Amino acid sequence: MKVSVVICTYAPDVFDHFVDAVNSVLAGTYDDVEVVVVVDGDESLFERVRDRYGRHDDVVVHCNDENLGLSASRNVGVERASGDVVAFLDDDAVAHPEWVERLVSLYERHDAVAAGGRMTGRWVAGKPTFLPAEFYWLVGVTHRGFPLEECEVRNTFGSNISFRKEVFEELGGFETDLGRAGEQNLQGEETEFAARMRTRYGEGVWYDPEAVVEHKVFDYRTKPKWLLERAFWQGYSKRVMADILPDEDGGEESAFLRQLLFAFVPARLRAVVTERTAASALQLGFLVALTATVGLGFAFATVDRWRADRSPEQHT
Repeated sequence: MKVSVVICTYAPDVFDHFVDAVNSVLAGTYDDVEVVVVVDGDESLFERVRDRYGRHDDVVVHCNDENLGLSASRNVGVERASGDVVAFLDDDAVAHPEWVERLVSLYERHDAVAAGGRMTGRWVAGKPTFLPAEFYWLVGVTHRGFPLEECEVRNTFGSNISFRKEVFEELGGFETDLGRAGEQNLQGEETEFAARMRTRYGEGVWYDPEAVVEHKVFDYRTKPKWLLERAFWQGYSKRVMADILPDEDGGEESAFLRQLLFAFVPARLRAVVTERTAASALQLGFLVALTATVGLGFAFATVDRWRADRSPEQHT
């Protein structure tokens, strides 16, 4: 089974981190692997990447003519992939040596159509004491409440997920209305694609918590303002996804919300009372603020959708 790992990049200032990402895959324990690099519309960055990896037999390098955004760039990477399986890794993440090998094991043992693993954090600027583990997903780290054992889930993170190539050939690519592009910060293209896959095949993503990718969490991602903005766009994206997938019941989000309200919040309230520490109080307060901000983003998207439906262009 050949595996193609797609890595998209567009920012010259993370070039060294991008190199870490590519090298982590090439240094892995699985032999039959290629890395497909898609540079999103930056010719000078493309030249740097080509100088570094252009002669490497296991690296394919492509540059988009213009900035297309993450979802469209991933679709370009899939088109150029020659593997039986296509996996995705961010340009600021590092795959553990056995990552691809463990994903392949999931395909072989479960005859899976998709497989993924756990995201851990490399807290470059230190782990923020106010950020509750329930919201680590905002910084691309597997959060409290996600399964602890190997099992089938709806989807894993976009920097640690893979699909059989034939799934893309049958379903088409990622939804380009989702994913980061310019000032737009919509998210969840892998969630939408996995939901489409489950509708078609009746299967989700097989998850192995030992198939680990480490995500670098830089200083700016630990600032309250950035985290609140991220939470807003997560809520906004969920409303957009509801329009794209009207038959999706949102069961994963509902289950997490119930767990949050009826298990995690009460546990944190007890911790505030018993521990009487500033950290426990801050985490509880920020948990509430982030939950409310996700809801606010969802509400704003609902209003925007209502306005769009009533706009004159919709009736001409």
